[in-house]
Amino acid sequence: MKIVFATHNFNKLQEVQAMMPSSIELVSLDDIGCDEDIPETAATIEENAILKATYVKSNYNKDCFADDTGLEVEALNGEPGVHSARYAGEGRNNEDNIDKLLLQLEGKTNRRAQFKTVIALNLDEERNLFTGICTGVITRERRGNKGFGYDAVFQPDGSTKTFAEMDAQEKGAISHRGIALRDLIEYLSK
Repeated sequence: MKIVFATHNFNKLQEVQAMMPSSIELVSLDDIGCDEDIPETAATIEENAILKATYVKSNYNKDCFADDTGLEVEALNGEPGVHSARYAGEGRNNEDNIDKLLLQLEGKTNRRAQFKTVIALNLDEERNLFTGICTGVITRERRGNKGFGYDAVFQPDGSTKTFAEMDAQEKGAISHRGIALRDLIEYLSK
């Protein structure tokens, strides 16, 4: 089976490809000639995933799945949430987002957070959603140099490591994206 994964993010593409069985071939947005950044203008993570998957189906007539992920921090009333990728503002990067997050948490004792991934699958004129949640804490400083996004400051429950200190297989076994992907893979393998 060949299916489009609606992303331009090379790190995310590699992470997802590593978890897919050999019977499922992923094709990126770049592979189908989609150069534009699909707008993520919805108010929720679920709606953003649906927007991206619908865009590919409508404009390229390809079966696809899209994901959206947000980091939800308890002490910040769920922020950055749907705005995780642009938390520090447009044109900013992962390091800027982490800097802002750590600044917002200065002096706060509650550092509980969760990563939430929602995958929207458009396949054979049907839509399905798959959700994965990983709970943990925000560390006080960056640790590790693997991964991307907020991985260097997110320590999942039950681990002494941040996601950025884990290899891809270790992270994939417990991560929000890994949970949602396993449900997607099980559905696609039926």
